[in-house]
Amino acid sequence: MMQERTSLESRIDAILTTEKELDDQISMIELGEAEKDQAVVNDAEEAIRALRAEVTKREREALLSGEADANDCYLEVHAGAGGTESQDWANMLLRMYSRWAEQHGYKIEYLEETQGEEAGIKSATIEIKGHNAFGWLKTESGVHRLVRISPFDSNARRHTSFASVSIFPVVDDRIVIDIKEADVRTDTMRSQGAGGQHVNKTESAVRLTHIPTGIAVVCQAERSQHKNRATAWNMLRARLYEIELKRREEKAAADNAAKTDIGWGHQIRSYVLQPYQMVKDLRTGMSTSSTGAVLDGDLDQFMEATLAQRAFGGGPKEVADVD
Repeated sequence: MMQERTSLESRIDAILTTEKELDDQISMIELGEAEKDQAVVNDAEEAIRALRAEVTKREREALLSGEADANDCYLEVHAGAGGTESQDWANMLLRMYSRWAEQHGYKIEYLEETQGEEAGIKSATIEIKGHNAFGWLKTESGVHRLVRISPFDSNARRHTSFASVSIFPVVDDRIVIDIKEADVRTDTMRSQGAGGQHVNKTESAVRLTHIPTGIAVVCQAERSQHKNRATAWNMLRARLYEIELKRREEKAAADNAAKTDIGWGHQIRSYVLQPYQMVKDLRTGMSTSSTGAVLDGDLDQFMEATLAQRAFGGGPKEVADVD
């Protein structure tokens, strides 16, 4: 809660600061025009342009409102069928996302990598650490398709390759476990075992039973029933938190098991290097001919378009070249 409060306060302060800065620059323009000082007007207009860029950046960040969007994330890349060609494509994707992360100031930790027999990788897992890492990268989960003249084909034929990308948030301790008091039965009893005359003669021990799940916890460590009750509630929250983590892990495993094949008809984005240059997102319809820039980590336009589509609804857009 403290982290969420700090984030909200930071956003409010940024809005107030932006409004004040805008008012100040407008006043400077009016002053410069009154005194016929063009240099003052030009400086104020430049400051407003910089302010506009900052506001645009914050508008983009406002799209990241999911529960885990602010978290770090794991990124997995898996080569599809196709041997060396697909394994090389998987390695290209890993480099693309690593470059994107570096350009945005995120830290990268390599957790696993399985090399291909001749070139590329069969699979790899990295952890990307930084604010909103999961929020931005969650749009990249899916199958990615590459069309190019294969450097591994002595006949220089065009090949189509597939690789899948999976994004998972790093789960932290901000999961809220809401327990209704009506769902919990409280029993008091005398403490058992050693502990002196007082604890054995008074009902200081507390047992809490969570009726919907049947989970029961007992605390008898303290002489005070109030302290034991508080500790028991913490224990119960911890038990339910563990169950929530397991539920999420099982859901993620089920989602992975239900994923489609890494192949035709399932891709979210196509990267065509031959016979023409184009990267096209099949969800939003956005495309660009700057394939080199995209493969070097320039992915923001695709991420923003997908986030906006999810936030505001609507089907795929008409193909729009973003060059």
